[in-house]
Amino acid sequence: MAQKGGPAGKGKDGGGESVITPVDLREALEERYLRYALSTITDRALPDARDGLKPVHRRILYGMHVLRLDPGAPFKKCAKIVGDVMGSYHPHGDQAIYDALVRLAQDFSSRYPLVDGQGNFGNIDGDSAAAYRYTEARMTAVARSLLEGIDEDAIDFKPNYSGEEKEPIVLPSALPNMLANGAQGIAVGMATSIPPHNLSELCDAALYLISHRSATSEQLLTFVQGPDFPTGGVIVDRREEIVEAYRTGRGSFRVRARWVKEELPRGGWVAVVTEIPYGVQKSRLIEKLAELISERKLPLVADVRDESAEDVRIVLEPRARTIDPALMMETLFKLSELESRFSLNMNVLVDGVTPRVVSLDEALRQWLDHRRTVLQRRSKHRLAAILRRIEQLEGMIIVFLNLDKVIHIIREEDDAKGELKRVFKLTDLQVDYILDTRLRSLRRLEEMELRRELDELSNERVDLEALLADEGKQWKAIAGQVRDLKKLYGPTTLIGKRRTTFEDAPANVDFDLAEAMIEREPITVVVSKKGWIRALKGHVQDLSSLQFKSDDELDTSFFAQTTTKILALSTNGKAYTLDASKLPGGRGHGEPIRLFADIDEGADLARVMPHTAGASLLLIADDGRGFVAGQDDLLSSTKKGRAVLSVDPPAKLKVVTDATGDHVAIIGENRKLLVFPLDETPRMARGKGVRMQRYKDGGVSDAKVFALADGLTWTDSAGRVFTVAAAELAEWMGHRAEAGRLPPRGFPKNNQFG
Repeated sequence: MAQKGGPAGKGKDGGGESVITPVDLREALEERYLRYALSTITDRALPDARDGLKPVHRRILYGMHVLRLDPGAPFKKCAKIVGDVMGSYHPHGDQAIYDALVRLAQDFSSRYPLVDGQGNFGNIDGDSAAAYRYTEARMTAVARSLLEGIDEDAIDFKPNYSGEEKEPIVLPSALPNMLANGAQGIAVGMATSIPPHNLSELCDAALYLISHRSATSEQLLTFVQGPDFPTGGVIVDRREEIVEAYRTGRGSFRVRARWVKEELPRGGWVAVVTEIPYGVQKSRLIEKLAELISERKLPLVADVRDESAEDVRIVLEPRARTIDPALMMETLFKLSELESRFSLNMNVLVDGVTPRVVSLDEALRQWLDHRRTVLQRRSKHRLAAILRRIEQLEGMIIVFLNLDKVIHIIREEDDAKGELKRVFKLTDLQVDYILDTRLRSLRRLEEMELRRELDELSNERVDLEALLADEGKQWKAIAGQVRDLKKLYGPTTLIGKRRTTFEDAPANVDFDLAEAMIEREPITVVVSKKGWIRALKGHVQDLSSLQFKSDDELDTSFFAQTTTKILALSTNGKAYTLDASKLPGGRGHGEPIRLFADIDEGADLARVMPHTAGASLLLIADDGRGFVAGQDDLLSSTKKGRAVLSVDPPAKLKVVTDATGDHVAIIGENRKLLVFPLDETPRMARGKGVRMQRYKDGGVSDAKVFALADGLTWTDSAGRVFTVAAAELAEWMGHRAEAGRLPPRGFPKNNQFG
């Protein structure tokens, strides 16, 4: 219910009675929340694609411009800047404004800082800046270039929140700030995350885009290598992934710390980290590393020290000098923030209005189109000033040619202004300028100066009119501005030199970090029918002498190494990972696998096998549904395992077989055999799968993946191997989910391929 105030009558005290109007709560909430969401998106969280600034940053820079805090000007207290910005343009909390100003001044946060700070503005350790009454600031040259032409009608202004003053809708932005400095923000239902880039590379891409207006992101990436973080680091992503991220505007980058190996006396060494990933607090990183070492989760690292001064220097001591440095660093990258991911989500306000995810080429095109608009508006503004000045100069020249008569009219006539206009056919502007001119300016030398100025302005007028009439000349002028920008921030300058480099993505190996401390030895893994497991030393061929419990017997055995991962799949579709080095020895009966894995009650083991990196398995439940899964996707780091095949009880995981080959042979309990291509089976990391074979009664009995060219083989109960050639399998060939036919003569009665 909503209550609207309004006099509807008079009560006992003569006051007005309110009218209560029923309002649908859902509609009211939707309307108000939508208004709030739009306000958050457009006025707070997302940057404008043209100048790359959020409203708070734009207002801070404009407030500093009004205070005349140019790069060469004296510093002013941040309290003064924050107060003026809050009072005139940004009616929000003073601390929020100050935090935004501080971030613009931090050289480890902004690739090209927009604020020159004096005092404590925080550090890479995560320490906060001093209070704004202690710090001072002014604009940098980069910020000055963002505001270049703002007083020359280059952009539109709008009333501030109180309607008393004007504030810019967008800045002229002489550089592609959105890509150069990046942006991050969270709105309602959307977010943005843009990494900083190298300005010199952006200039090269912009010049190419000017001459090739339909250029794609892939073409522009020959100039823009990728992100260029202020803290440096190394990006370890494949080039195809980087190209795809910039093409779609969405993706992520793996950023690693930069490190070097330093030799010590007597064959010792340490790893020294000199650059850490963007956005990582150094103090928190050191604390996390020390915690991992104390908890023995980093078995290869003995100690970590922070020897940083002005530059980052984190020293990592190995446990032993024989440890491979690269392997030790891989363990650190996997467990700590020495490697982090920076997401790319180029969600910006296109034309300052519409939130949309843009690609690299569209982002640059937005800036270039804005620069053309700014060029046109500044040129028109300058042309109008020239025309006004030419009009004044022409009037003054008439005065010099008729000086005595002009002086006589001014001295003798009551309406000197009107008489001058009538006699010399002058305009109001010319007459006002003449009457405001001092007598000492009427020298012969001044006349020559006026004629020279008139000639210069006339030439400039012709050039400006030609520029405004020709789009090609406009783009040529913008290209010249971009070239000048590149000279200021080129790769040879201190600020323009690329800081982040690229390396090939490391092999994605899912290994245990303690593996490096385990001595690699051959073992034989033995699993019993009851689910007991043990590891015998060496590769034992003859297992006939093995002892089992009275009601137990051998189920499976295989050769492995102490560094091998063991996969255990249960009938409820879960996969568990066991460490071969932690298995019990072969002197006793072993231990139940349930001690190493939290297998759900009511579930049994379907198969135990060694993990093979890059290999695949065909998983089928007894209801006939299944798919192909990569063994790497089955690995898990906890005892709870990983859900892989979703089964609906009473269905259970029945078949787990190697997916090596090009065709699948499947036989049901109804003794129907079907052969179909393997590529009809989807490859999934988890799920319910698809129907492999259709049954009226019963379910799947066994399945096998084989190479059709080699024929289909099976082994009978006597150990004999039978092979059916590819040509003879024609009547069983079909497609997935068909019923199949009775198997060839000689197929085992137990419906198993052996």
